[in-house]
Amino acid sequence: MPPDPAPAAVWRAVSPLDHRIEAVTGHDVDTLWAYRDRGVLDEPHAHLVDRHRELARAETGVTFYRVLLHRLSSGEFPVDGALFARIDRTVDQLEEAATVRDAAARKVITALEPIEAAAAASSAPSETPLSTADQAALLAIAGGAKLYEHLLTGRMSVTTASGTRIPYAELQQLEGAGLVSRDTGHAVHADQPVALTDAGRAALFAARRPPTTHVPKPSTCPGAWPSTPARQR
Repeated sequence: MPPDPAPAAVWRAVSPLDHRIEAVTGHDVDTLWAYRDRGVLDEPHAHLVDRHRELARAETGVTFYRVLLHRLSSGEFPVDGALFARIDRTVDQLEEAATVRDAAARKVITALEPIEAAAAASSAPSETPLSTADQAALLAIAGGAKLYEHLLTGRMSVTTASGTRIPYAELQQLEGAGLVSRDTGHAVHADQPVALTDAGRAALFAARRPPTTHVPKPSTCPGAWPSTPARQR
């Protein structure tokens, strides 16, 4: 009998918690992952996405061993002692993977509940919502930006990694609102890094979130995921 195949490359598995994450954030999980990579998310949402990625990897492990167990019982292999041993080993591996998955799910819930509580408490809209231009500027700065001063003209402007140019006056406005900050350890004529503050990330994320009217309650039923009962020996 051939050896167990190695698990395939990690892909984002859909988990039963995805609907709660999408409901409270207003974004699908793929968008959240992209925002995390671009540095758009504030600390609580970034932490949530990191925990969700761990859950996705753990869910992939569960799926792998479940598919392997199905293959072993499909009639493809002769029924002998080697098959029984391999099935027993795969069941143990599946149980272990489910235990890891359940632990990862609890970490997601721990990170998710404060965000749900904050969303429920903040029912009033922001007094100073971001304009479309401010959203575009913050999103561009999130990907990397630098302020520089032209040595001859003395004019200052911001150039982002995407090639977008942001007027210095707009940068001052965003900086005055506490949405961006400059690394003053670098001279302006030598390209001064500009980045979003935590307040800037939170404002940008909130501005780009579609309005939500309901955050679903987690459904529970006996034996339902993410609580996986231990196998009786």
